[in-house]
This record gives sequence, C-alpha cells and structure tokens, in this order.
Amino acid sequence: MQLWEAILLAVSLCADCFAVTLCSSTTLKRIRWSNVLLIAVIFAVIQTGLLVLGWLFGSLLASFVIKASHVIGFLLLLYVGGSMLLEGIRGKEEGRDLNGLWHIIIGGIATSIDALAVGTSQSIEGQPWEGFIPLAVSVFVVTALSAVLGICGGKALGTKIGRWAEILGGLVLIGIGVSFLF
Repeated sequence: MQLWEAILLAVSLCADCFAVTLCSSTTLKRIRWSNVLLIAVIFAVIQTGLLVLGWLFGSLLASFVIKASHVIGFLLLLYVGGSMLLEGIRGKEEGRDLNGLWHIIIGGIATSIDALAVGTSQSIEGQPWEGFIPLAVSVFVVTALSAVLGICGGKALGTKIGRWAEILGGLVLIGIGVSFLF
C-alpha cells in the first residue's frame, strides 16, 4: 500500500471520529490541552488497535465483522447520542469531558468498528505486515488529529449555542448510528 493510499484510507476511517468528538464536546466549558490530548490518544489507540486486531484475525473474523459491525456501531452511538440528548433536554449545566471516560471509550469503539473491518479486509487481501504498517501509523496520526479538531470545533459551537448544541449533537450521533443500519 502506498503512503498516499494509507493516508486517504485513514482520513475516511476517522470521519466518524471527528463527528463524535465535535458533537460530544459542545458542552465543555473550558479546554484543558491535557484532556484534549488524552481523548485524542484514546480514540487513536482504539481505532488503530481495532485495525490491527482485524488484520491479525483476518478471515477468521471476516463474516462476524461484516454481519455485526452495523448493529454494534448503531447501538454504541445510540447509547452515547441518547445520553447526550437526555442530558441536553434536562439542561444540566456542568461541563463534561466528552461525557466522562466511559463515554470516551464507547465513542472510540463506536467509531472504530469500521477499522476492524478494514484491517480484516487487508489481511484477507494478503497485505503483509510490512505493507500494513504505514496504514496503522496513518490511522493513529489522522485519528488523533481529527479528535483534536473535533473537540476544538465542538467547544466553539457549544459556546455559541449552549445546551441546544448538546441536543443537536445527540440527535446527529443517533442519526449516524441509524445510518449504520442501512
């Protein structure tokens, strides 16, 4: 795999990561860069980890990943989006770091199911480990950058429209989850 192909694939894999961090960070009252970097690393580790796991298990997991990925992604995003929606409607005012560590992990997994499928397909296609490394590195770097951009953008959006941003963000995440089913 060429480096430019790896980067393009990484960008496509992290689009939902960007959307989740953008929507989920709308309620942050202030940004601490240590938290932003921690969230970015968690998302990047989960995304890259599932990509590598998919490659390692290859054809063994292929049929399961293809059958279950849409439902798993839907349920995880429904959980995160539904939580955001309910808290936005209730009007809680405290700032949260993407709804806490548990929601960061759930969001990271929800946005990385497709990486598991991509890793699996790379393995099935016979991609050797040496050719797979550029993709794994690209996915890690691009996912971390997209999370940082999503958090910063979500913070700016949340400052402008307040709790309505959380309600809108929850609805968007539920909508992304529903789209996984079709």
